[in-house]
Amino acid sequence: MSKTYRIAVLPGDGTGPEVTAEAVKVLHAAAGKHGFSVETADFDFGGDRYLRTGEVLPASAVSELSAFDAILLGAIGHPDVKPGILEKGILLRLRFELDQYINLRPVKLYPGVETPLKDKGPEDIDYVVVRENTGGLYTGVGGVSMKGTAHEVAVQSMVYNRMQVERCLRYAFAYARKRDRKRTLALCGKTNVLTHVYDLWERAFHEIGEAEFPDIRRDYYHVDATCMWMVKNPEWFDVIVTGNMFGDIITDLGAITQGGMGIAAGGNINPDGVGMFEPIGGSAPKYTGKNAINPLAAICAAAMMLDTLGEEAAARAIESAVTAVTPTMKSMAAGRMGVTTTDVGDKVAQGVA
Repeated sequence: MSKTYRIAVLPGDGTGPEVTAEAVKVLHAAAGKHGFSVETADFDFGGDRYLRTGEVLPASAVSELSAFDAILLGAIGHPDVKPGILEKGILLRLRFELDQYINLRPVKLYPGVETPLKDKGPEDIDYVVVRENTGGLYTGVGGVSMKGTAHEVAVQSMVYNRMQVERCLRYAFAYARKRDRKRTLALCGKTNVLTHVYDLWERAFHEIGEAEFPDIRRDYYHVDATCMWMVKNPEWFDVIVTGNMFGDIITDLGAITQGGMGIAAGGNINPDGVGMFEPIGGSAPKYTGKNAINPLAAICAAAMMLDTLGEEAAARAIESAVTAVTPTMKSMAAGRMGVTTTDVGDKVAQGVA
């Protein structure tokens, strides 16, 4: 009997429903070709629901989503909702409560895609960032006193415990081994300034690497140097592991080097639970309903989801189909692709099937 995967689809705001529709189309094509089934259920979490009900997420949301094999997210962000409400109330809440402690971000330049990096091609830009996703500055530890006065104090603390650091590092080492490309893991930190937190990271990095992953070469880069080398020599990298804030920053830099947000996908992963996969771009409300947004990031996110679920052959088939489609497009940017959103989805689905 074939395996059936239950996928929760959160189309979200703006162009989110358009890109998730194409990703679901490709998922069904891959399932039909590779001997499994996909059942989807839509959830209307996002700006429109919030404006209608005043509720960001219902109390039952986390338990309902926990019953699925994975979550496919479109986009969060509504022009009529104050920034931060939806992002914290949906994205961060789900990451924390579902313990999606890994943010996985491939940085891959596909054939025919323009990069701003001079003389660099697909053979040079092909690495993965493993970002710790539930700790650090994003936990919100801190506060404000004497707000609105000349003596106002704002504090937000970077907090990590050893367990959080170790489980992220072990995932990254194992990923470098599975990827089997250069078998190199680079720790991105700031040990010369953030001497408490990144001393913990660096000590655990070398202890775990030496004891459990002696076949994986270990490198260390300060975060500012990482940014420089991502531009000058991206071919140096294989897998990068880092904390929450640095990971957030360097993955956006990586995205622009691979052709922009239209092609950049990410996964929020709990290796023992439910992961959430998404295009990392925003909701792009000005393109809503125009059939002009690039769905490839959402499609690549769906491929990441299948790979995480163990359907590696189907994931590789989607990746191969995307590789065949990108050279036929004029641009990765919305409104300038030379084809429609649905055209791109159809071409990838046909390539998979």
